[in-house]
Amino acid sequence: MKNIELLVLDMAGTTIDEDNVVYKTLTSAVNDYGYPVSLEKVLSSCAGMEKLEAITSLLKEINGKEEDAPAIFEKFSEQLKESYKNLDVKPINGTEDFLLSMKSQNKKIVLNTGYTSEIAHQLLNKLNWKENVHFDALITADDVSESRPSPEMIYLAMKKFNITEANKVLKAGDSVIDIEEGKNAGCGLTVAVLSGAQGKSELEKAAPDYILNTISEATGIL
Repeated sequence: MKNIELLVLDMAGTTIDEDNVVYKTLTSAVNDYGYPVSLEKVLSSCAGMEKLEAITSLLKEINGKEEDAPAIFEKFSEQLKESYKNLDVKPINGTEDFLLSMKSQNKKIVLNTGYTSEIAHQLLNKLNWKENVHFDALITADDVSESRPSPEMIYLAMKKFNITEANKVLKAGDSVIDIEEGKNAGCGLTVAVLSGAQGKSELEKAAPDYILNTISEATGIL
C-alpha cells in the first residue's frame, strides 16, 4: 500500500455538504444576466473550477459574451455570501471522524478549494472546524496564481509540510477537474467521490484510482 503522508481534500461536495448552493447561485447569476442555462449544464461545465474562470468558460460554451463574466462573478459573489449566511452547512457523512482518524495517524490534511478565502472561512466557521484539530492548512484560489487543474495548490500544500514526493499525496474531490489537478501534480492516489457535483460516468472520464461514495470510505484504502 502506498505510504500516504498528506491528504489534499476538496471542500464543497467532498468534505462539506452545502446542498450545491454554489452552483445553484452561479446558475441564477448567469440566468439573471440574460443567459438561460440549466443547473445540470453548470454542474458539468463548472464543477471544481475557480469561479470567475468557470463563468468565463461557461459563457464561451454557450456563445455568450466573455466580457460579461466579471460582472456576473461580482453578482454571484454577493449572492453567495447572502445564501451562505442562512444556510445549514453540514459535514458529509462520516467526514469528521475520518479527518480526526487521519490526524491521529499523523497524516497532514489540507483543505483546498476553487473558492475565495473569504467564502472558505465562512464555511469552516459554520462547521466549527478548527485548524490543527480537523485539518492542518487551508489553501484557496486566492493563494495561487493558477487555478485547477493546475497542480499549484497541491505543490503549495506539499511545500508547507516539506513533502517532496508527490506519490505520498492523496488528492480527493467530487469533480473531474479535482482528479486532473491530482494527476497533474503526480499524486500517489487520486480519489473521486460521489457525494458532490458530478456522477460516476462523468468522473470515470478522469480515470481516478478510486471512485468512492464518500471520503470516509478512503479509510479502507489507507
